[in-house]
Amino acid sequence: MSEAKSADVIVIGLGAMGSAALYQLARRGVRAIGIDRFAPPHNEGSSHGDTRITRCGVGEGAAYGPLVARSHAIWRELEAETGAQLLLQCGFLAIDGAAGGAHFHGKTGFLDATIASARAGGVDFSQPSVAEARARWPQLALTGDEALYHEPGGGVVFPERCIAAQLQRAAALGATIRTGETVTAIRPDGAGVAVTTTHATYRAARVVLSAGGWTPGLAGTALPPLKLLRQVLHWFAADDPAAFGADRFPSFIWQHGPGDADSFYGFPIIPGLSTPGIKLAGEQYEASSPTPEAVDKAVAPGEAAALHRDHVAGRLRGITASALRSAVCHYTFAPGGDFIIDTDPADDRVLVVSACSGHGFKHSAGIGAHVAAVLAEGAALLPAFGAGRSRLVLAR
Repeated sequence: MSEAKSADVIVIGLGAMGSAALYQLARRGVRAIGIDRFAPPHNEGSSHGDTRITRCGVGEGAAYGPLVARSHAIWRELEAETGAQLLLQCGFLAIDGAAGGAHFHGKTGFLDATIASARAGGVDFSQPSVAEARARWPQLALTGDEALYHEPGGGVVFPERCIAAQLQRAAALGATIRTGETVTAIRPDGAGVAVTTTHATYRAARVVLSAGGWTPGLAGTALPPLKLLRQVLHWFAADDPAAFGADRFPSFIWQHGPGDADSFYGFPIIPGLSTPGIKLAGEQYEASSPTPEAVDKAVAPGEAAALHRDHVAGRLRGITASALRSAVCHYTFAPGGDFIIDTDPADDRVLVVSACSGHGFKHSAGIGAHVAAVLAEGAALLPAFGAGRSRLVLAR
């Protein structure tokens, strides 16, 4: 491992966004150092749990479609370079049982916006009737008043594999990777920036701050308030596992009521992952932690039962009520549920790439390419993800 302590760019945090940015910078010949307090891929932040949903019809907003399309292309390139399977296009299904009134990721009208995004991006999709959906996916217990969107090119992306592949390629292309080092300070240093860790001080012209839940403790003082949200993932057994295999069942988001908590999402059973079950989860937006260290990583016995009772029972057929495994992750959530990709107004040499508001991984490879183009080629920042000029704090 290189002992270089100076570079053109330092990337702090090597999860979804940081690993992608480091790889894309190295591809462009930029001298880059990546720093992480853990040894990614790891299970301490937002980018673990085997699978993430991917879809090119993006109901969170028109600005996102090009990013996920670019991500798909990059993952296919990385698969060819590394031999790892990163993207499984088993299909994606959005189910709206709330007559278009559901609130999700800070937005309403998710299904209509998904369809509009798909049309704008030339994405292949269909809108199956309830009768068609019942015939194709008998695992779903539909009531008859749902609206549906099916995207055959959507599906599943494997976060740990993606991070590992990008870090592997970044190192092969000359990037320096420093793990097990905690950043303690980022400060101006002449014309550049000095980054101090528990092991050393590094210097560069620019910094990419992509530290997820640790971003608020490291950034300046002029970004929107962020919530740090604890989320729980559960893996359940199926009476007929083959019925939920990726050849017969898509990834999905099911909105069954108008509230933020009236939805859940899931994945097919995919061989070779950590737990041989169907992964299901909901999202909560209210209880916020002050720091990542304060997030409760223990899963109470009743949490899986509550998810099954409130979401799964009566909607998915043949899913057992007890979980095979549960795990906790956390992510930062910005006002409105959008991303922040902007310079820190207190120091424009620091480019902040957080929060990702719970729907970031499918865009991460494309965001890494965007960040590298901004820093290496002078490309303009995407205006949809500007930070504004309010104070950066973790909302309590």
